Amino acid sequence: MRLSFLMPLLLSSLVAQAQPWAIAIHGGAGESEWKNMDTATAAAYHASLAKALAAGSAVLARHGSALDAVEASVEVLEDDPLFNAGRGSAFAADGTNEMDAALMNGATLEAGSVASIHFTRHPIALARAVMEKTPYVMMVGTGADAFSRAQGLQQEPPAFFFTEMRWQEFADVMRASGRPVPPRPTGTPPGGSGHASLSNDPHIFSHRFGTVGAVARDAQGHLAAATSTGGMQGKLPGRVGDSPIIGAGTYASDHSCAVSGTGVGEYFIRLTLARQVCTLVEQGKTPQQAADHMIHTELPALKGGEGGVIVLGRTGAPVWSNNTVGIFHAQQVEGGAAEVWVK
Repeated sequence: MRLSFLMPLLLSSLVAQAQPWAIAIHGGAGESEWKNMDTATAAAYHASLAKALAAGSAVLARHGSALDAVEASVEVLEDDPLFNAGRGSAFAADGTNEMDAALMNGATLEAGSVASIHFTRHPIALARAVMEKTPYVMMVGTGADAFSRAQGLQQEPPAFFFTEMRWQEFADVMRASGRPVPPRPTGTPPGGSGHASLSNDPHIFSHRFGTVGAVARDAQGHLAAATSTGGMQGKLPGRVGDSPIIGAGTYASDHSCAVSGTGVGEYFIRLTLARQVCTLVEQGKTPQQAADHMIHTELPALKGGEGGVIVLGRTGAPVWSNNTVGIFHAQQVEGGAAEVWVK
């Protein structure tokens, strides 16, 4: 009788533990990328997304944690100049890079984030250090930069984060808004005439929402999310978007789902969009239904609300939703092949 009573509980536990690991990543959403993308550019983005996905999948395949997996994928994207995070970050109006990042552990609801940092090669690693080495959730600016150095995280000069592609995009944004283009960062190669346009190079186009992110579920069923960004081109120094705001651009809970967003950060913040997706899942909606409701109903209800999310639930495959022309993303589920979507 006692064994009969316990059997359903044991079976339920085994089913929960048997969920396959899964991971999804994104490299931002936008418009002109998909309207103007040529074959060579599409191939470059496909290769970059595949590399980042493989890094996270490798962690999960060896029974690593979801937290380690999302960090591994995001670090690859932070090192890739094609994306607006880490190397390749956008420029504030003063010509500096101000980088933001966050990650969250769905098993414990612990989280860490950083904003307006300047020298850390992998902002997502600094966000994790804030989570694990301090009693805080968020650190910003010079204090976060100093903490990064104290933690021994790899530091780089401004020239490391500089890419000509992103600088020319920035210069066009500044000129279009009637503002002067500041001097190029120290240590960067001299520019040309100063009037280069994005249209001069088929591989250069305005990557409006180039934020990167990842969500993962490990073999133990735990969820995690991570997001990293170089911010908005030509923004006023000190502006912070949704990526490092827990509940806005990043959220994870083992009770519902993991979310990483990309888009116009001000609207994601006002909607606490990532947390709202998880709340809807807790209330019984599927991850796809929850994501679609927030991205296609709530977000565009605010004039200017654009973007997308990747979402991973306690079971099943990752999903995504976007109200832009496209979103760079990729995913893999244990036992399945890697899938990458560029165009």
